[in-house]
Amino acid sequence: MRFKNTSNILFFCAVQEIPQRIWAALDCLDNLYFNPQYLEALEKNNPQIQFFYIVLLTDKGQPTAFASLQLIDVPMDSLEESLNKNKVFYQFKCLGRKLGVFPKMTPFKVLICGNSFVSGEHGIYIRPEKNKQDAIKEIAKAMLRLVNSDEKLKKDISLFLMKDFIKESLVISDELYELNYYSFNVEPNMVFYIDPNWHSFDDYLKAMKTKFRVKAKRALQISAGLTLKKESIETIEKKLPQITALYQKVASKAQFNFGEFNIETYVSLLKNLPKNYFLYTYWLDDTMVGFMSGMLNKNSLDAHFVGIDYSKNRALGIYQRMLYDYISMGISHQVESIHFGRTASEIKSSIGAVPQELTCYIRHKKSLTNHFLKPFLKHIEPTVFQQKFPFKTVASKN
Repeated sequence: MRFKNTSNILFFCAVQEIPQRIWAALDCLDNLYFNPQYLEALEKNNPQIQFFYIVLLTDKGQPTAFASLQLIDVPMDSLEESLNKNKVFYQFKCLGRKLGVFPKMTPFKVLICGNSFVSGEHGIYIRPEKNKQDAIKEIAKAMLRLVNSDEKLKKDISLFLMKDFIKESLVISDELYELNYYSFNVEPNMVFYIDPNWHSFDDYLKAMKTKFRVKAKRALQISAGLTLKKESIETIEKKLPQITALYQKVASKAQFNFGEFNIETYVSLLKNLPKNYFLYTYWLDDTMVGFMSGMLNKNSLDAHFVGIDYSKNRALGIYQRMLYDYISMGISHQVESIHFGRTASEIKSSIGAVPQELTCYIRHKKSLTNHFLKPFLKHIEPTVFQQKFPFKTVASKN
């Protein structure tokens, strides 16, 4: 598959096609989500996804922005099941089907600007000198150009999605309204900010209110029988079946997933990013009962997928132990924040994480269908949860 480039837009179907001179000019490799070593690991191990990349150029041919795209087959069964939990959507669907105007939801493809496996702004990089409002619109137009330039993509793709913009970025991303995009909020990314005065996990515990400190110590006590092992490229491959089984236990509980993550990706990530990517397994005697994974990226620690044996979770406090281990690791690496992702928000707030609002933008390729998206999206809202405040002083961004 090849696309016709223009004087200001370059299209690529594989990260290895992008010349080194472009990476050097963009100067974005310190953010690992825009590093070819990371992107190549995703590409290599997830053939169920088509990957595309867009590079914007100045009139003089200098790279000025980069966008990472993923073409996903949306699993409609799980999406409809998730949407049915919204009372308004369910009533609208039932009435529509009685009237014959709301057909059964069928699979479709969505072109995502962003990372379907990770929460956050990991789809677009813009150089400092580039006007960001202009860049976001140019990227959206380039996505449409990419689809229209290939007959198969033009036929298959139904939706365009630009995902996970934080509140501070809305002044930029709201420019998408001009291109007939609509916005909606998704589950927040739970972020834990590390006090620079903490030098050990004990400092973290001392900062907590008595109730939450007792809870933390209790969780650590019941999980004391677990053994934590750091996996390497030499040890992980033979453990992939166990890790996959534990991952699937967690994935099956999610309300909605864009698609399954191929656990063999971990082999490539540990090989390509040995100093930044990590995976730890949890053991009870000779039995693996969990794993945690993530990446040290600039000044943050990003928690990625976890796996849990739920039959032992309550007795051993596996998940709670993982959350505290992430915090301990973040403190020891002296990062500024830990990004826990968008699941189990209330539990994460109980250990000190706070919600970071995320906004997505969507449009349908057909104008008439796109028009009916707006009233529907009004009823898509993040799950309400009770925010906990475990610290003696309120946690805030440093």
